[in-house]
Amino acid sequence: QVQLVESGGGLVQAGGSLRLSCAASGRTFSSYTMGWFRQAPGKKREFVARIATATNYADAVKGRFTISRDNAKNTLYLQMNSLRPEDTATYYCAARNTWYSDAQRFDYWGQGTQVTVSS
Repeated sequence: QVQLVESGGGLVQAGGSLRLSCAASGRTFSSYTMGWFRQAPGKKREFVARIATATNYADAVKGRFTISRDNAKNTLYLQMNSLRPEDTATYYCAARNTWYSDAQRFDYWGQGTQVTVSS
């Protein structure tokens, strides 16, 4: 089992940048597929980005957000540039070490970090 703790959220003006971090426990972080999701008030949780041997992004963030990982530090990152008010949400880190046909299915979740983008 892995525990995930997000950090780096905050309030930023439109057009600004933030970098989220997700610290993971455990010795096998490098073997996990990691992801970022977000949930805005009154909306369903949605996929943002995923990293395993390759990276994948939701269309809404492609070209603005970059997912990366530092396996030596057991840390996942999400660099968010050109932020928009519609990016406002709670952002969640997720992990799995099992293959699923549903690429957006994850087993472990963090508590989330709030990102607010003002116009």
